[in-house]
Amino acid sequence: MGEGELKLLGAWASSYVIKVRIVLNQKGLKYEYFEQDLINKSELLLKYNPVYKKVPVLIHNDQPICESSIILQYIDEFWSAIGPSVLPVDPYERAMARFWAAYINDKGIASWVGILKERTEEAKANKIIETMAVLELLEEAFNKCSKGKAFFGGDTIGFLDLTLGSNLAWLKATEKVMKVKLLDEAKFPKLVEWTERFLSADCVKEVMPEVQKVEEYITTTWAAATSSE
Repeated sequence: MGEGELKLLGAWASSYVIKVRIVLNQKGLKYEYFEQDLINKSELLLKYNPVYKKVPVLIHNDQPICESSIILQYIDEFWSAIGPSVLPVDPYERAMARFWAAYINDKGIASWVGILKERTEEAKANKIIETMAVLELLEEAFNKCSKGKAFFGGDTIGFLDLTLGSNLAWLKATEKVMKVKLLDEAKFPKLVEWTERFLSADCVKEVMPEVQKVEEYITTTWAAATSSE
């Protein structure tokens, strides 16, 4: 099945955009990328995502698909014959991948981003504790989902790998900005090993931003934006 015309509206620092770009790379799909200014939103973004006005937006033959998880599933279904599957074939394993991905999006991101957003040292400390609790559960989830293989998805990067892995640059940058160790090898050995494997994959290296660049973004643009909230 031909891929048709593919365009992606995104923002380089967005973990939601990163995971879509990884899948497009993993599937070997060619696409045109349009970096978006999320403060001064473009006519292109407002046209193709008038509801949420957010990235990512995948445009396939002039038809927009919005929301990163929906985009991943669309890519997986439309190009099912190309590259590895994003979601497991087994219904139970697919349900578990979606469950843990939802947990990361709901609890995980809020906890480690909260470390950066909280104003008091006590509140920051509480968010660090929350983050460590999340990572502890994900360490256990990896042991169950991977079944002794390299990734949450088995032999290849899958839905859950993408959801967590797309946040790694932010996690590592948060460690540097806040001078705290989150991905602790002594506490989470399997996760740390998985992190190294994930970041070394070619489809990831092509789009994952450098930690230093994210660190600079956090301390300048992002800090200025969140301080006004």
